[in-house]
Amino acid sequence: MSLLKEIAPSVQQVAEAIAIAIGVEVEIVDNQLTIVGGTAVYTNRIGQKEEAGELDGNYLYARVLRSGMTEYVADAISDQYYGNPGDGYNELAEICTPIKSDNQIIGIIGLVALNEQQKAILLDKNRSMVTFVEKMADLLAAKVMQKVALNNIELSMNEMATVLETTHEGIFAIDSKGYIRHCNYMAEELFKTTKDDMIGSHISKFMRGTPALEVLRSGNGYTENEEVYTNDRGSFHFIVTAKPFFTESKVAGVVISFRDIEEAQKLVYNINTRALKYTFDDIMGESEAIRRAKNQSLITARGNSTVLITGESGTGKEMFAKAIHYSSSRAKGPFITVNCGAIPENLLESELFGYEKGAFTGANDKGKFGKFELANGGTIFLDEIGDMPLHLQVKILHVLQNMRFERVGGNKVIIVDVRVIAATNKDLEEMIREGTFREDLYYRLSVIPLTIPPLRGRRSDIKLLMYHFLNKYNTFMNKKIKGFTEEVERLYESYDWPGNVRELENAVEYGTNMAFGDTIGIDAVPARLLKDELNLIQIEDSDLPLSEQVRFYEKEILLRKLKKYGSNSNAKDRVAKELGLSRATLYRKLAELDIK
Repeated sequence: MSLLKEIAPSVQQVAEAIAIAIGVEVEIVDNQLTIVGGTAVYTNRIGQKEEAGELDGNYLYARVLRSGMTEYVADAISDQYYGNPGDGYNELAEICTPIKSDNQIIGIIGLVALNEQQKAILLDKNRSMVTFVEKMADLLAAKVMQKVALNNIELSMNEMATVLETTHEGIFAIDSKGYIRHCNYMAEELFKTTKDDMIGSHISKFMRGTPALEVLRSGNGYTENEEVYTNDRGSFHFIVTAKPFFTESKVAGVVISFRDIEEAQKLVYNINTRALKYTFDDIMGESEAIRRAKNQSLITARGNSTVLITGESGTGKEMFAKAIHYSSSRAKGPFITVNCGAIPENLLESELFGYEKGAFTGANDKGKFGKFELANGGTIFLDEIGDMPLHLQVKILHVLQNMRFERVGGNKVIIVDVRVIAATNKDLEEMIREGTFREDLYYRLSVIPLTIPPLRGRRSDIKLLMYHFLNKYNTFMNKKIKGFTEEVERLYESYDWPGNVRELENAVEYGTNMAFGDTIGIDAVPARLLKDELNLIQIEDSDLPLSEQVRFYEKEILLRKLKKYGSNSNAKDRVAKELGLSRATLYRKLAELDIK
């Protein structure tokens, strides 16, 4: 690396200044014997090699580079080791001194006599030419050190700017009077304005009444303070940290970092959710039904084929999808979830595939990555796939077949490597018959079909799950509830749990909140679970004849099944099959029991 080349204009200025000051020619080379600056004949040779670039040679410059000592050549013509004879210059005498920087030799200054008058100047002992040229070498070395220092400062500033621009938090740096001197891109985004508007403004314009002004006075910072601000751009709810910086023991300013509280909460939730359950060992249950589902999923994790997970709401379909991902070869890649039923139809396409800048009114002026791009190298989980509109089903099918797509408003083809896992609680085959779901997409999704059993289909797991959730909420709420009464255990094990594991967890959380002692009793059971139980108790304690009691029980059973599956023709066929009835018998009973 040639440090002298970094300051080539300064090198040339020094060469010319020396030549004018003392009346001799000057040649300056770097540590690779490349001419960096010079006067007279040497000006035309800038960029060329001196002494043929032979660093291990015995000529003057090579010797000085190795020795680090100044050499005085009084009679260059008769000195066989002065220089390369092929140079062809009438060099009569020379003083050659090394340029040292940080204990390294970075080049050479040569004062050269090309005529008798210049030779007389070099040989004049009264003028101390050696001392002069060594001082000039020190000057160049100082210039190099200054350049290196400036480069380091610039590098540090660039690194710091990059750090500030890549952080997910907004950053303000305010001076001792509270005026904003620096801010980053995220600050622009969070306050919906520009850096030009922010820099130079007082912090009160954006954070009226901010405690950061007290930090300027006291010098005591604070961490993760919840703060709410309102200005003409709206209301802003932040988590804020403010730290002072000092000059000569005085507060010179404050650095304020802030993050939208909703985004912070989402981040915590996502981290916690990811950490809670991402392997098959975290899926609770010992029943044959859940063992079978876990074993099938574990085998599925070995491949890359598309998976369709079906099951009622609350059975843990996303949990199985995560377990498949984190047990696969894609475990180090991203796991991206898209709830197709929760995103408005007009935004779903841009959410899935992203968009180019200016694609539509209100679009981000920098465009946006879609979920498929974010999932590249990993897995995308399309939850509630049955809610996807027909026009997008075509595009999803195309992506599944070709693993390529275009952003909304763009024409560039984007190729991704993504495994797709879809899930639904709907009957997609029935939707195909009704014309609301594409048959070709269904078969492309269900390469590996996986059904998650409902909780009532694995009743032996209910007690295990009850105590698992009790331990979880005991820790979360800092409680010490030991268990459930036998009455509650019997009720929970006999209840049908239409909301499945999610409903059971909610019931245990409710009980943990409402229990007065160290046991969850019937008084800490959600009312919706007690409704059916109370009806049964009232019937059993009544004087109604057996036929009326049987009629009540039959009606309750049929209503539950219809609530679960629906009331269309296919749903009734399924109810009849589960209850062991013919279709005609089911319809007759519905009419007899006055079930509309």
